[in-house]
Amino acid sequence: MAGKKVIIFDLDGTLIDSLEDIAVCMNQVLKELNLPYYEIEDYKYFVGGGISILVNNVLDKKTSQEIKEEVTSRFKEVYDQKLHKKTLPYDGIYALLDELKELDFKIGILSNKPHKFTLQYTNNLFSKYNIKEIHGQKKEIPKKPDPIAAINIAKTFETPCEEVYFVGDTMVDMQTAKNANMKAIGVLWGFRDEAELLNNGADYLVKHPLDILKIVNKK
Repeated sequence: MAGKKVIIFDLDGTLIDSLEDIAVCMNQVLKELNLPYYEIEDYKYFVGGGISILVNNVLDKKTSQEIKEEVTSRFKEVYDQKLHKKTLPYDGIYALLDELKELDFKIGILSNKPHKFTLQYTNNLFSKYNIKEIHGQKKEIPKKPDPIAAINIAKTFETPCEEVYFVGDTMVDMQTAKNANMKAIGVLWGFRDEAELLNNGADYLVKHPLDILKIVNKK
């Protein structure tokens, strides 16, 4: 029996462009601690795996655990001071969500951003869409590309995983979709390129948010 129409989105690099705010906050921390810092564009290759991966990526491999913990703690403090003004949905995202709502799609969000921040940004930017399943990184649930959180969303919506679309911008998202036996849609406006998405199992690639409608409307 077919389930409800379900689509799950990654958050950063897929629904929202958060790169500059993440980069600015992390660079502030690195400067405070007299550590090397980076250009904003460099962060495209540092993000996507949650805070622990971000911290590992910006620090030298020989950095002590103590410094890693200090950077992690301070970054959370700096990033958590406010909802960041430059973090906004990509052009076309609201139009896409409007159409999906009209098509009666159930929408989920699954991010490796800490759960608290994931909720804040979703509730601030997407409150009109009444998104019931919003999940960021939680201690008790493994991060993407582990599929368990995605599978749980499908179960909540009473839809077989193979009928669910999973939309994201990095190899972590494509791997999550494949691990969960979902249809993987890779977006080309995010943090990574076409080759990374295809090499990690993307079933579809889209250049604009509304291109997703052509995929999900296919019978």
